[in-house]
Amino acid sequence: MPHPDGPPMHGVSALVVPVVRTADGTPAVLKLQILDEESEGEPVALRVWNGDGAVRLLDLDEPTGTMLLERLDETRMLSHLPDPHEAVLTIAELLAHLTSFPAPPGMRRLGDIAQAMLDRTPWALDRIPDPEARRIVADCAAAVREVVDDPGDRLLHWDLHDENVLASTRAPWLAIDPKPLAGDPGFELWPALDNRYDPDDILWRFDAMTDALALDRPRAHAWTLARLLQNTLWDIEDARPVDDAQLEIARRLRHRPAPRS
Repeated sequence: MPHPDGPPMHGVSALVVPVVRTADGTPAVLKLQILDEESEGEPVALRVWNGDGAVRLLDLDEPTGTMLLERLDETRMLSHLPDPHEAVLTIAELLAHLTSFPAPPGMRRLGDIAQAMLDRTPWALDRIPDPEARRIVADCAAAVREVVDDPGDRLLHWDLHDENVLASTRAPWLAIDPKPLAGDPGFELWPALDNRYDPDDILWRFDAMTDALALDRPRAHAWTLARLLQNTLWDIEDARPVDDAQLEIARRLRHRPAPRS
């Protein structure tokens, strides 16, 4: 059994406790979280990646979903890099590797998520008072309809923002905290567009990431707009206004359709 080795840390939905494995003295962390449709796939994805580009899963308690993970350096996040371009390219490099793996059977599927979003879109549009915001969201839904029947089959992290990338002694940077699903890598780009938000940098980031991942840009464009649709639905369900920065990301992408790579 591991024993505690430092103060616990927490995010939005997980408690992380630094520990040392009694048997061999290995530094590790225990991650305790509520099991739901997002978190239940995390150990499955970590086993597929097997420490290659992501934190290594050392052990798992199946009934509770509690994971014993290798310990990374929580004081050195990718968000601490002074150059946001370097951070974006690091995320792109990690995504290019992580999404090279096919999703295992049973993983939740982007196609199902996207179709559910489209089914919910008319309800959402009726609740957006601003005409321009409503038009942007409707255009995002139209883009998703073009690709929903071909949603992809890669193993996606889904939430690779710059605070979910930590330094390690065995690799410069490793991904943590996946909310995995099976789908198109174009659905992965949004967090890096939104990190350290800079409207004048959106198109550079989009082009840099699609180049690094060798993505078809029109498809990546559509799946990136799908993230605005997803976020909008969550905002409306929680009685929040649609976020202006997120609307601007979609606006900039819509006004300059990406050429084919």
